[in-house]
Amino acid sequence: MPGQATSGLSFVEPLIFERGTPGRHGGSLAALDVPDVDPSALYGSAARTEAAGLPEVSEPEAFRHYVRLSQQNMSIDTAFYPLGSCTMKYNPKVNEWAARLPGFARLHPLAPEHTIQGALELMYRLEKSLAEIVGMDRVTLQPAAGAHGELAGLMMIRAYHEAQGRSPKKVLVPVTAHGTNAASCSFNGLSIVPFDAGDDGVIDPSKVAPLLNDDVAAVMITNPNTVGLFERELPVVAKMLHDKGALVYGDGANLNALLGRARPGDLGIDVMQFNLHKTFTTPHGGGGPGSGPVAVKKALEPFLPAPTVEKNAQGHYYLDYDRKLSVGRLRSFFGNFGMMVRAYTYIREMGPEGLKGATDMAVLNANYLRARLGKTWHVAYDHVCMHEVIINDRHLKDTGVATMDVAKRLLDHGFHAPTVYFPLVVKNAMLIEPTETETKETLDAFVDTLEAISKEAFESPDKVKGAPHHTRLRRLDETRAARKPVLRYQANTPTA
Repeated sequence: MPGQATSGLSFVEPLIFERGTPGRHGGSLAALDVPDVDPSALYGSAARTEAAGLPEVSEPEAFRHYVRLSQQNMSIDTAFYPLGSCTMKYNPKVNEWAARLPGFARLHPLAPEHTIQGALELMYRLEKSLAEIVGMDRVTLQPAAGAHGELAGLMMIRAYHEAQGRSPKKVLVPVTAHGTNAASCSFNGLSIVPFDAGDDGVIDPSKVAPLLNDDVAAVMITNPNTVGLFERELPVVAKMLHDKGALVYGDGANLNALLGRARPGDLGIDVMQFNLHKTFTTPHGGGGPGSGPVAVKKALEPFLPAPTVEKNAQGHYYLDYDRKLSVGRLRSFFGNFGMMVRAYTYIREMGPEGLKGATDMAVLNANYLRARLGKTWHVAYDHVCMHEVIINDRHLKDTGVATMDVAKRLLDHGFHAPTVYFPLVVKNAMLIEPTETETKETLDAFVDTLEAISKEAFESPDKVKGAPHHTRLRRLDETRAARKPVLRYQANTPTA
């Protein structure tokens, strides 16, 4: 079929580019009220010399195409999406209503400060709320994602040491930390020193002590960590680092397990990033727009990215660019404002008790899954977990059914798979995070399905290994898709 992708995909229905008829359209545009200028006079050699080859379809055809695509996607709005670590948390629709209010949605990013006082006040209030939630002193809202926040936090750590005449180059990272930590260090010219967790899945201070020296800038700790456990020795480790003049970076991606119950700043954390899509219900995935604010203790405040939002004695809000020690601007304009509106709406809607209740339910749901799944599947750390639990399929070893097969078979039952093969410290891991928004009925149906797949693996292994059977697309050639991706439409693309 012309236009078919070459990454192992096969389409039952024709793509929109194969629909329609020449001359058909769904737009109604007025005649130009400006002179018809030769495009080459404006764009030179970049001007098109022929039509772009766009689809020529009616409005109903275009609308149906995108609705069809939305129905083919797995989403948190349509089904349980238990990706561990990624926290596919339901996005309340009141957030979307707030973000679409004309006073927010129609703001121009270059509008003068005196015309955007409401937006600046929201940013100011959001910063104060986030700082209070995690026990820190200041927050920058600029970073566009959690990994971008990691980058910002490490830039401030590096600047802090340089301001003291030091230039340590190493960062301690436990194997139970998030995988992006290493890349963030590399971008800052820092090298990582990995170390193992204890047998119980959490950091053992005795493993940290031998690694501490004058060349250590910080430790990066994910809490709760990627095996879903609370780092109970964090205050001890933080003191060890502080005594050596080093800092503690807290990866806040799993904050959903701590709201109202523990504040990272009170545990010794000096700097941490938030993932607004994970904890504060802003949209997740798709490459953006995201938001990864960073909170810091007082010692790091001078190094915050500029501009910061401030409030003067007259009660007016303004952007402060005059920050001599700032690590500079990290994002065009002031960050992804729409995500800030959504997160602020969620915080105000929930209030302190609501946020604490969300954490309580997230932890309860994860432990309910741990208890029920442990009757059939192997639980990697079978003691009280936080917001997520790890199982693996070692009891299926003799069936020939692999972890990926289980993940694909779940799709046939209407469930997205949990995170598979991560974290690496657990072989054939399936990292499951139910969040607080799922009901007991949904969790029971998920457990029943995994038990049915386990039974099926022994009785009809080929059926599991051939999954999925009922999805629009069958199992894809993921290696080919990664090595030879088709990222844009090209007319007359050869068929695979």
